[in-house]
Amino acid sequence: MKISKEIKVALLGIVAIVLLYVGITFLKGSSVFSKANTYYVVYDDVDGLAVSNPVFLNGVQVGNVQNLELLTDRANQIQVELEVRKDLQIGDSTIASLGNADLLGSKAITLHLGNSSKKYKGGEELIAYKEVSITEMLSSKSVPVIDKVDTALARVNRMLMDTEARNSVKQILANSEATTKNLNAILVANQRNINDITSNLSRLTSSLQKTQRHIDRLALNMAEITDTLKQTEINKLVNNANSAVTELETAVAKLNSNQGSMGKLMNDEALYTNLNRSTEALNLLLRDIQAYPKRYVQFSLIGRRDKYKVDATGRVITLDEVKDMQDEHPDEFRRPAPDTVKTTKPDTIKSQ
Repeated sequence: MKISKEIKVALLGIVAIVLLYVGITFLKGSSVFSKANTYYVVYDDVDGLAVSNPVFLNGVQVGNVQNLELLTDRANQIQVELEVRKDLQIGDSTIASLGNADLLGSKAITLHLGNSSKKYKGGEELIAYKEVSITEMLSSKSVPVIDKVDTALARVNRMLMDTEARNSVKQILANSEATTKNLNAILVANQRNINDITSNLSRLTSSLQKTQRHIDRLALNMAEITDTLKQTEINKLVNNANSAVTELETAVAKLNSNQGSMGKLMNDEALYTNLNRSTEALNLLLRDIQAYPKRYVQFSLIGRRDKYKVDATGRVITLDEVKDMQDEHPDEFRRPAPDTVKTTKPDTIKSQ
């Protein structure tokens, strides 16, 4: 079966039309074979946004701009038609932010999905937001600076137009020139001193370098000392000190208790009273012996034996008996002893 020329021309035309449609759609940034939804955003000013500009989500292109339409019935706002992937969860809280895509100023729309309570199926209007561009930011910052510069230049011009101000400026410049000449003269006159100062600084630098070597050596010695201290059995010394403190606390506790001789001596009130009375009785006895030695001792140099007695019967008085005598005759024992002790003269030697 032969195909006529007319059919071939028709088929070729249909293929050409399809290819043309696919090419135009591709050039517009639309996907021919993938499914997509269309949404709308209304801006007051698109600031250079064009058809086929990209639509991004988290930095990935998910669609593009399909059309721009001027809404004369809505205060000349611009309605932007977006075509995005159908599988995106776009809803009532999705924001379409218009901003710069690069530093050159090309525009793009960025989607912020948010937590939507209602999911859109296509054809709805999204929330519009316009980011501040770099150009607007620079303009807002530079305009006040430019105004200040213009104001300063105007003041300078007015000052230069004034004769008195010009003379003042000339005088300032002349004084500056004279000051510079004087400074040069001072430098020339003190060139030798400046050279000496430079030499002194050089020697000082050399001395500092030598001192640096000593400091490094000192730091090395300190490091060695530190290492030696680290190797010392500090824990053993601390444990020994703790043991000594513990033993000292135990000894003090025993002294404060009634255990042992020292503890009883320090804490037994009756023992303290008895010792005090014994000491007082012994002191009184010694004073009485010093005052009245004949009561206790009689002796002779020749022909007589020494006799030691306390009373008329020659009985030796014990310490307990002295205490009893003290209790019976307290006034007698409290009588002050004389300042000097009179001793009896020894018996004369009997003639043979």
